Amino acid sequence: MGLPPKAAFPLSLFLLLSLLLLSLVLATTTQQEEFSEELLLKPLPDRKILAHFHFQNEAPFDADSFARHHHLFPKSISQLGSIYGCSAAASSYWWFFLAYPLVFAAFCAFTLVQKFHIKSMELSFTQGRWNYERWGGFDPISSHNAKPPGVELWAVFDVPPHQVDASWKNLTHSLSGLFCASINFLESSTTYSAPEWAFQSALGSLRYGTLPREAVCTENLTPWLKLLPCRDKAGLSSLMDRPSIYRSFYHSQRLHLTMSSAPSDGSRSGIILEQTLTVVLQPNDRNADMNHVSKAKIQPSWSLSSIFGRKISGRCVLAKLSNVYLHADKGLVAQLENLHKNTAQFANNDTGPEDYRVNIGFKLSVTPKRVHTELGKDSSILYEYPIKDYKDTEQFDLGLSWEHPIVWSSPHAPFYASRFLMGSGNERGAIAISLKSTEMTQGLITNNIEERCKLQVNVLQVVPWYVKVYYHTLQLLVDERPRVLTDFVERMRVSPSEDKVSPGMMELVLQFPCEMKSAVLSIEFDKGFLHIDEYPPDANQGFDIPSAIISFPDFNAGLQFFDKSQSKSPLLSKLQEKSPVLSYTEVLLVPLTTPDFSMPYNVITITCTVFALYFGSLVNVLRRRVGEEERLLKNKDASKAVFLRRVLTKLSAKLRGRPLESTTSPSSSSSFVSPKLILKVLLVAGIAIAWQYYSQ
Repeated sequence: MGLPPKAAFPLSLFLLLSLLLLSLVLATTTQQEEFSEELLLKPLPDRKILAHFHFQNEAPFDADSFARHHHLFPKSISQLGSIYGCSAAASSYWWFFLAYPLVFAAFCAFTLVQKFHIKSMELSFTQGRWNYERWGGFDPISSHNAKPPGVELWAVFDVPPHQVDASWKNLTHSLSGLFCASINFLESSTTYSAPEWAFQSALGSLRYGTLPREAVCTENLTPWLKLLPCRDKAGLSSLMDRPSIYRSFYHSQRLHLTMSSAPSDGSRSGIILEQTLTVVLQPNDRNADMNHVSKAKIQPSWSLSSIFGRKISGRCVLAKLSNVYLHADKGLVAQLENLHKNTAQFANNDTGPEDYRVNIGFKLSVTPKRVHTELGKDSSILYEYPIKDYKDTEQFDLGLSWEHPIVWSSPHAPFYASRFLMGSGNERGAIAISLKSTEMTQGLITNNIEERCKLQVNVLQVVPWYVKVYYHTLQLLVDERPRVLTDFVERMRVSPSEDKVSPGMMELVLQFPCEMKSAVLSIEFDKGFLHIDEYPPDANQGFDIPSAIISFPDFNAGLQFFDKSQSKSPLLSKLQEKSPVLSYTEVLLVPLTTPDFSMPYNVITITCTVFALYFGSLVNVLRRRVGEEERLLKNKDASKAVFLRRVLTKLSAKLRGRPLESTTSPSSSSSFVSPKLILKVLLVAGIAIAWQYYSQ
């Protein structure tokens, strides 16, 4: 039964106005998303180049924005966070939903989706290990982007404590399908832990897990690139040549998600997605014509086209900011200044910025648009190149050519951290963490002569459950002498492992004097036994113990640049962010007692052979037709007998000189086997059976 025409017109007008108002409300937020792309290049002391790609995508996420559609931000990532719900929308736009309740119901049905309520999350895929001694460990790149080999995932959830584990399990499955990796193996309680002091996050809702043996390949990089608005078709991401990346010494792709509802720094609230790719490459040496002595010292010249095989043809049209930076760290700048002082040549360049001066150490193929100098006595330099001025006709190809051999060292953390195994055999062993002082601690000693200086070191060690650690055997050696543990341990938190349930975890807060040269922490363990179903396919290779995390809370890795631009770039903000210095140790390979996997193989092979022979013979007997076989044998024997009789008959006829008979009766051929012969055979068989019976 339809509506009358007079009632249908107001209803249609009402629905039309509702849709217009709803689209107007939703449109207030769809134009506030921002995307930026930046690239940082940095020469390393060991003749290598560091390339750090930084992509940042921001989307508003507050009481005034509850749109479900995104123009730039990837929808698959936004659904991982806490989606703005009906209650918050109704509190903001109560006047609209009160007037149009049908629209409110439709909006609630649209926003009620599966969500994980993530406050912050970080996922990294890494191949290789960061060399802290040569590439440095006291800068934001090494602290934020130097990750352990394999997969590392940590997340902070905004859910009640009893729902954290379920949210973690759902998150691992979603990320596993999104990035085509084995992240779902972290769902088991034996693979993740809940540290409290290693990360600056909310307590009680943090989960941390690693997969040291996860292989990283293009199947993981392609989904990561699909999250970018321009993917790898335009902008800085077009430099990501797969062969160049995967033949590098170290590469790590990282994804960091942050949900901020009320930021303290005054920035707008929303969801921020940071995607970084850190690659250490070896440039092609152009100084092949130089002698061996100078070639061993001078740095190889390079350009973007030589290390990536491509040039930058322009920026991504959806990017608000697209810049390339060249960073010269403190050690390099100090050596360049010494070279200026010791050399008579000193040239100025009036075509570039005011504080840009051509040094005699190296030459740049492109004049920088802006130069950022770090504040302080020992300052580093950052050259900035905007990409918005370059198009397809004029491609950007930054190159650096060295003029003189320069040797320098990157800034290091207060201590070098390394880890190794002790002991032999498949029963017992020990884990040792070694800390060696660097030149930074020597500077602290000279600056604090009057008062006693101390350094705080935080240690996080997670071990699998089959490595049964005895925490009471923890020992400390300071400057190669045993010390009382309580004199240096300020706090300690231990979570013993439970068989097939949870791993073991140890967190330490140590206080060392600044004049200390070295320290060694050692702890003993027993190797457990696994069920045959729990061994991996390559069990004889050994089992991995994840990297230990060593942090120095008293030291910040931020760089303080004097920003001359009005709009601060996300990469510069990240470099100036104060965060504790962080380093990872090596991944340990522990051999466990493994069964003889060849014995089950041999048993299975013999058993299958016996069964094949038995069932083959049985099937052959069951499928054979007995009467048909006897008839064929009888006809065959009869034909042989007839042929033999014919031959004998012909021979006897020739010998006697009688004519040969033309035909033979069929009865004669069939009577070849006579009843007398059958009786003789039966008699002989009976005698044999009787003899065998009486002989036993």
